[in-house]
Amino acid sequence: MSLFRHTHSKWAGQPPETPHVNGELSHQPVRITVIDYDATHFQEKQVDLISECFPFRDTETVTWINVDGLGDTKIIEDLGNCFTIHPLILEDIFNAGQRPKMEDLDKYIYLSLKMLSCTNTEKDIKIEHFSMIIGSNFLLSFQEDVGDIFDPVRERIRKDGRIRKFGPDYLAYALIDGIVDNYFVVMEKLEEQVEDLEEELLVNPTQASLQKINQLKKDMIFLRKSVWPLREVINNLERSESPLIKESTTIYLRDVYDHTIQVIDTLETFRDMVSGMIDIYLSGLSYKMNEIMKVLTLIATIFIPLTFVVGLYGMNFKNMPEIEWEFGYYSVLIVMVIMVAGMLFFFRRKKWI
Repeated sequence: MSLFRHTHSKWAGQPPETPHVNGELSHQPVRITVIDYDATHFQEKQVDLISECFPFRDTETVTWINVDGLGDTKIIEDLGNCFTIHPLILEDIFNAGQRPKMEDLDKYIYLSLKMLSCTNTEKDIKIEHFSMIIGSNFLLSFQEDVGDIFDPVRERIRKDGRIRKFGPDYLAYALIDGIVDNYFVVMEKLEEQVEDLEEELLVNPTQASLQKINQLKKDMIFLRKSVWPLREVINNLERSESPLIKESTTIYLRDVYDHTIQVIDTLETFRDMVSGMIDIYLSGLSYKMNEIMKVLTLIATIFIPLTFVVGLYGMNFKNMPEIEWEFGYYSVLIVMVIMVAGMLFFFRRKKWI
């Protein structure tokens, strides 16, 4: 699993309201798309200049402005100035390490979420910072990287679906629902990794298995930090008294809240399973060691009487009648073979081998 981890030590001591661009994404291209719609109207386009978004501020239609890529602070600052977004909110948009939270600033609501998605390998999981600003007639969304999981939402808007009959609050619900639904996809991939690792521990635990367990435990911590606060965010959004969230939307938010609880329960189950894998690993190593010791003990037990016989007839005494026998050597070999066969039969009967 591969997770984006961000460091902020280099920003320590700088004044507030100062946007910080993550170095990993500073070279990413910025893509701006605009979707404007109502029950009878639909317009979608990709703009090259941020100024092309400004006319949508005062329209009566619902406008969704999506910014992919946080590498250019000027674009987002200009957009924030147009829609009168507080500089501290703009700072949070650039703060990719920001935990999920909600801020109600009367004229708009700010939401910070974590968007999880599977990479092309379908084994690694990517955590992406996602910000959303809900206004009276607009919704602004900001993502770390180009590309997202919202194509089904866009398709619903294009097809004159139910979403076009509601306002920005319902669009916000649709985006949050898309994020949470994708959590279930990620949980399925995570379940496969946990089951594969558990099977590996039962069949052939190795040092590499222990490293996988430790890595999976670290990734679980990052996932928990991304998912757990979302429950509080949705709950606050549902109970918000802001006029921006209509009563008709709260029932849908309650449904998303239930889905979030399911994701959290699933994640906690996986955490317990991963924590128990250390015991499985140690038990597997102990079992392998016991099997090795059992084999060595059986070999040593077989050779103890053989060593006694060989040592007995290896003594240099003259008065040893067996030494003068014509078939003494062969007789001793036959006795030794019988002793080995007898012990193997005894071990087999006791089910030790």
